[in-house]
Amino acid sequence: MANNVKIRRIGTVLYANRALCTSKMIKHFVVWAIFWILFSAYGHRAVALDLRLDGEFIQGGLIQGVTTVGTVVYFDGRRVRVSDTGIFIVGLGRSAPSEAILELHYPKGKIHVERLFIKSRRYHTQRIDGLSGEKVIPPKNVLERIASESARVSLVRQRDDDRTDFLTGFIWPVLGKITGVYGSQRILNGEQRSPHYGIDIAVPVGTQVRAPADGIVSLIADDLYFSGGTLIVDHGHGLSSTFLHLSKITVGLGQRILRGDVIAEVGATGRTTGPHLDWRMNWFEVRIDPELAIKSGAWEMQ
Repeated sequence: MANNVKIRRIGTVLYANRALCTSKMIKHFVVWAIFWILFSAYGHRAVALDLRLDGEFIQGGLIQGVTTVGTVVYFDGRRVRVSDTGIFIVGLGRSAPSEAILELHYPKGKIHVERLFIKSRRYHTQRIDGLSGEKVIPPKNVLERIASESARVSLVRQRDDDRTDFLTGFIWPVLGKITGVYGSQRILNGEQRSPHYGIDIAVPVGTQVRAPADGIVSLIADDLYFSGGTLIVDHGHGLSSTFLHLSKITVGLGQRILRGDVIAEVGATGRTTGPHLDWRMNWFEVRIDPELAIKSGAWEMQ
């Protein structure tokens, strides 16, 4: 290269001319600046030309991705479902580590490994007093019942349909005062118990509960020991919403529902000190934060 050739790099655009073309530099700089403004505004994480990731990269978050059709995807060694349009999702638990590995095996043999950096959270401590002793420490004669109910719920949450109902985005199932948040450490009658994995919304008994997103009703239970009237709606790809302490369930098992449909009524059943809705979300066994799913907005990724 001749000595009088100047080289300047802006973003990923490389110029090599005897006299730098100022107008061309400005044009490319503006385009690059607009890209990063949009990137920051919408939170999109473009990691490769054939991989796009969006969502909340934080403990309790839900990440949605789209890649080349036919790609096999692994998340920390676990194979995840990819739709026939290249869409997939992964969930991050309450104690998710600071890094996770996404591995993609493309149809033509190429393998791409993406390291995801996960933000940590500080969780609240919530004290609840006035619960009956048997609700905090169940008597031995109900332990078998509790184990059976837990196994039933866990089995339903392993459902892995190819539906992508979650692409509608999520809305609040009820509107009211939030009295409990995801991840908070629970102190019940002075005893430290398991963290809380849902969002508690205090509203009167009988308040209508609406479907936060499209889905299929996958579980109906009238009286579980801890959660009372319980309903689970499956949104596809292992993602589900669970609604606890219901007084009435107005849909049937296997019924297809749409976002905004009335599905139940708020109650005060199971272990509770008053009427409220406890809304939880799972990616299979991984408990995620419903509020973060709402913040992700509508996922138009096709």
